[in-house]
Amino acid sequence: MKQAFIAELLKIRHAKIVWVTFIAFSLAPIMGGVFMLILNDPVAIENAGALSAKAQMMNFSANWNSYLEILTQAVAVGGVLIFGFVASWIFGREYSDDTAKDLLALPTSRIKILNAKYSLYVIWCFVLTVSNLVVGALIGLLLQLPAPTTDLITAHATNYFLTTVLTVIIGTPVAFMAIWSKGYLGPLGFVALALVFSQIIAATGFGYYFPWSVPGLFSGAGGEYKEQLDTYSYLILILTSVLGYIATVSYWRYADQEK
Repeated sequence: MKQAFIAELLKIRHAKIVWVTFIAFSLAPIMGGVFMLILNDPVAIENAGALSAKAQMMNFSANWNSYLEILTQAVAVGGVLIFGFVASWIFGREYSDDTAKDLLALPTSRIKILNAKYSLYVIWCFVLTVSNLVVGALIGLLLQLPAPTTDLITAHATNYFLTTVLTVIIGTPVAFMAIWSKGYLGPLGFVALALVFSQIIAATGFGYYFPWSVPGLFSGAGGEYKEQLDTYSYLILILTSVLGYIATVSYWRYADQEK
């Protein structure tokens, strides 16, 4: 598995898609900084119009508490899309580049190859979230937001990384869609549908039992709906993740790989 993982690292060494994901994901702290800048300037609040109204409607203030909440919610909602994109690329590129047959012919366990890909997926996603936190911290310092307390940082950091874990593990079905559809389009379409349904179902008040809605609700993006999360919510999410992994491994091992 170590050699398979090194091979996966070599594949992304010069891949432009890596920087695309970092740039796309960094839009969250940048937009959060714009919110803080507007809320910190009474004149800007009057001139910002709809943007200011949205920030005030969400009860945001120009402080670290609101800014960190924005970053956490961005991981939950934007992470479903960006992390899904990462999984689509890692698992689907082998078919688009016509290299899947080469991997299947290697004297290396197919499970180890998949585990190497999943390891890269997890590391990639966590590096993305850490980078957002760093960018957010720099923007917050530039905006001279009031100094946060240690308890505030600890509470938000815990919530931030727990949200990240929930969002990352729900990506296993995307990996299955990539190898089942043999390319990028299938998993990307699946991610888009999952994201749309997560918003719709969460808005109806039943998101706590839809796995792709759980990270968003946990992050606080659904407001009072977070209180509806229970043990079954997390069990459904974990079960979906496990089934996605099992389906990926089973298909890779036993399906007729005609391409």
